[in-house]
Amino acid sequence: MPRFSIVVPSHGVAGRLPQALDSVLAQSFGDFELIPVCDAPDSPAADVVAGYAERDCRVTPVHSPPSAGLAGARNTGLRSAVGGHVLFLDGDDVLVPGALAALDARLGAVGDVDVLYFEHERTPWWEGEPTNPAAPLLAGTPQGAFSPGRTPRLTGVALPAWSAAYRRGFLTEHGLAFPGDHFTDTGFGGLVALRAERVAALRAVVVRHLLRRQGNRLNLPGEHHAELLDQTELVLTRAVELGLPADRLRPLFEQLFAAVLKTAAHPRRLPAGRRAFFRRAGALYRQYRPTDYQPPGGSLGVQHRLLAAGSYAAFRALRAANRRAARAAALLPRPRGLRTRLRYAAGLRLPLDENLVVYCAYWGRGYACNPAAIHAKARELAPHLRSVFLVEPDAVDSVPKDVEYAVIGSRTYWQVLARAKYLVNNANFADAVVKRRGSVHLQTQHGTPLKKMGADQATYPVVAAATGSFTKLLARVDRWDYNLTSNRHSTQMWEKAFPGAHETLEYGYPRNDVYYTASAEDVARVRKELGVPDGKKALLYAPTHRDHATGFAPGLDLAEFCEAIGDEYVVLLRAHYFYDQGASRGGGRIIDVTGHRSSEDVCLAADALITDYSSIMFDYANLDRPIVVYADDWEVYREVRGVYFDLMESPPGRVARTPEELAAVFRDGGWADESATALRAAFRERFCQFDDGRAAERVVRRVLLEEPPESVPPVIPLAERVPAPAATLVRS
Repeated sequence: MPRFSIVVPSHGVAGRLPQALDSVLAQSFGDFELIPVCDAPDSPAADVVAGYAERDCRVTPVHSPPSAGLAGARNTGLRSAVGGHVLFLDGDDVLVPGALAALDARLGAVGDVDVLYFEHERTPWWEGEPTNPAAPLLAGTPQGAFSPGRTPRLTGVALPAWSAAYRRGFLTEHGLAFPGDHFTDTGFGGLVALRAERVAALRAVVVRHLLRRQGNRLNLPGEHHAELLDQTELVLTRAVELGLPADRLRPLFEQLFAAVLKTAAHPRRLPAGRRAFFRRAGALYRQYRPTDYQPPGGSLGVQHRLLAAGSYAAFRALRAANRRAARAAALLPRPRGLRTRLRYAAGLRLPLDENLVVYCAYWGRGYACNPAAIHAKARELAPHLRSVFLVEPDAVDSVPKDVEYAVIGSRTYWQVLARAKYLVNNANFADAVVKRRGSVHLQTQHGTPLKKMGADQATYPVVAAATGSFTKLLARVDRWDYNLTSNRHSTQMWEKAFPGAHETLEYGYPRNDVYYTASAEDVARVRKELGVPDGKKALLYAPTHRDHATGFAPGLDLAEFCEAIGDEYVVLLRAHYFYDQGASRGGGRIIDVTGHRSSEDVCLAADALITDYSSIMFDYANLDRPIVVYADDWEVYREVRGVYFDLMESPPGRVARTPEELAAVFRDGGWADESATALRAAFRERFCQFDDGRAAERVVRRVLLEEPPESVPPVIPLAERVPAPAATLVRS
C-alpha cells in the first residue's frame, strides 16, 4: 500500500495539467500513487495523462464525466485510492519540492492522525506577492497531535480540500465524500472537521495554488450560489446532530456566514434571485445562531444584524451606490470622437438584433480565413441571418460583390457592432467594443501555435514590446464566448496563452474545409489563375515573420535556388501578410502570390510546401503533400520568439539548414521519399485531428443556430478523409 494517494481532477485545465503532474512525479519521496481524473478517454486531459501513464506505473488515471463536477471527480478518485493518506490537488496547482517528504516526516512524528492540515501559497497568475491564507489559522495549533476542540477556529470550512492530507481509513469509516456540485470544499471540510478525533498541522507550504486570471469559477454569476446555502445547512445540521459544543459552534457559524454574506453583498454573483437567497440565508441564520452569539463589529456586524432581521431592503440599499458606479463604468463606451461615442452609446441601448452576424478577419484586411468560410456556410445553412463583413477602406475590393460589408470606423461599423447578436473574428475587435449581455463572441484563431502567443509572450522582451499592453489583450479575451481549435495541441496551448472563461470548440478550422472538398478541376483552375505553367511542379515558399527583423527578407535567394533544382519547378512566393504591399517580388520562375486573397487557394495549387516556422505548415499538412522545413535560424528564432515544441524533433518532413541542403533535398528526391512521408504521417496524426471538411458546418450549427453539441456532425477519422488531389504528384 503506497503512503499517499494523490487525486488530481483535470476538467478544463489540460494546458496546465503537465505542471501539476510533473510537480508530483518530481518529488524526492516516491511512495505514492498519482490518480488523474479525466472527463473521458478522448478528452484533452486524457491525451496529456496517457503519456505520463506510459512512462510511470504510479500514474493510474480514472474517468468521471464533466456533469459530475469537481465533487464527482474527487469522489471517483477517492474510491480508486489505495494509499494510507489521500491528498487532493487541483489540475492547475503544484506540490512544492520536498512536499511529500515533509508530510511523511510530519506524519511519522505525530502518528497517523485523521487529518493533517498544512499551509498553501496563493500565487497571482501574472504579478504580485504570493499570500498564505492558511498560516494564520494554523499559527496557534499545538506542536503534536490534538483534538479539534483545542483549536475551535480550525473548523475546516475556511480551508480548501487541497490544504490537508486525510487518512483514507478515517474517510471510509465515516463515509465521508464530497457533497453537492458547487462549494463542495466548504461542505467536505466542515464534515471532516466534525468527525475527526486526532488532527495535526504542518506549518509549511505544501501546495502552490496558481490563481486563475478569470478568478474562481465559483465566483462567476449564476444560480449555483444557492448551493453555498445547501453546504452551510448541511454542515450546521450535522454539527447540531453531533452536539457540537458552543465554543466550536460559534466560529463554525461565523466562518460559514462570512462566506454567505460575501455572496449576498456581491451583485455580480447573483444576477437574479438575490431576495430569495437573502431570505433563505436569514432563515438559516436565525435557526442555527448559537446562544449568546455576538456579531462582529464594523460593517460586517451591520450586515449580520440585517440578515438576522430579514431586512433585505436595507441590505440592498447599503450596496446600491457601489452597484450603480460599477454598472456605469462597465457600460461606458470608448470609441474616439464625441458623435461616434454618442451614436455607439445609443446603439447599445437598443435591443440586440438576434439575426445579425458581424465578421472580421485579420483586423479588417479583407474577406478571408475562418470568418469568410463560416460566413459562406451560414448563407447556406442559416439564410435568415444578416451578415456584415468589416473591412478597412483599402480592402473593400476583396469583398465579393454579393457580401454586405462595413468600413471600419464608419457610422455603419459602430451601428452593427452595437446591435449584433453574433460577432466572429480571427483576431480581436477594437478595445472600444463592449461585450453586451446576450451577445455571442466567437474567436476562430488563424493558425496552430508553434510560436508563443498571448500571455505566454510576456517573458520574451522583443515580442512583448511589440504586443503592447497585456492587460488590454486579456480584456479582449474576456469578451470571447467560444474559442475554435483544429487540434488538441492548440486546445492546450490556447488555454495557457489566452486564459479566460470561454468554451473551447474542437471543431477544426473552417478555412481548411476546402482541402477536403476541392476537386481536381478546382486545383487546375487555381493554378491557371496564379500563372503556374502546365506540367511544372509548384513549390510554395512561405516564410514567417521575424519579430527581430525589419521588413521582409526571405532568407533564401530564390533565383539561385531555382537554378540549383532544375527547370521542372516553379516557386510560389507567399510572404507573411505583414509584408503584403501589393507589389510583385517575383519574376521568371518565381511567382509572387503574397497579395492573393486566399492562402487556401495558394496551398491547393502547390505540389509541395517550403516553410520555416510558419503556421501554414499545419494547414497544408491536411493536403498530405510534401513539406520541407528550411530552418536556417532556428536557434535564434526559438530564443527570441519562443516556441511551444521543438520543430526539429517533430518536423512535418525533411529539414534543411542551408540553401545547399535545401537544393539537395529537391535534386535527390528526398523531399518526397519514404522518410519524409513517415514524418508527415506522424505530424498529421498530431496536428490534423479535427479538420475534415465539415468544420464550418459544425461552427454554424453550434454557434449561429445554437444547436446542442450532440447534434453537431462528428469529426471524420483521419484515415477516412480524402484530401484534394495534387496537380503533378501521386499521393502515397
